[in-house]
Amino acid sequence: MGGRLIYLMGPSGSGKDSLLQAARGPLAARGCRIARRVITRSAEALGEEALSLSPEQFETQERAGAFAMSWRANGLAYGIPRQVDEWLAGGADVLVNGSRAYLDEARRRYPDLFAVLLAVDPAVLRRRLLARGRETPLEIEARLARNAQFAGGAAQGERLQLLDNSGELAATVDQLLNLIEASRPGV
Repeated sequence: MGGRLIYLMGPSGSGKDSLLQAARGPLAARGCRIARRVITRSAEALGEEALSLSPEQFETQERAGAFAMSWRANGLAYGIPRQVDEWLAGGADVLVNGSRAYLDEARRRYPDLFAVLLAVDPAVLRRRLLARGRETPLEIEARLARNAQFAGGAAQGERLQLLDNSGELAATVDQLLNLIEASRPGV
């Protein structure tokens, strides 16, 4: 039996990177691997355990079939290495840091994926984005509006599990582990 793709997504500033770092050990203990993304952003600006490539290097790897999934968002290119397919075929669950805009395509490729939307109270998200300092206040407000629109769709039953990361990170890790366990077939 193959493994299952766990597709984590959420707006910038929702704490995906922090959650992935904090959950790495507990997930590994359960046989779940975390895929390392490839991004066309400098290594210093990544903030996550990702591989940084130039846009040209990314295009070359994409054309060579190096990615199981790839997409463009916010002026950057993102890729999930093809290795995830080997891990899934070998029976491992694999968690990927995905994109909300790419979810439909990811579902076409992995029909049984388990989608988790990391949600954050808008006031908390605004504070995090402002503190990060990567975007202008206008860009932040646009992000918040897109997030509210997507979260509204999720609440209407888009086969997403909502995971609130407005509070303590340890509680969010526990909730993630519980969601994954509860979603297993036959549980």
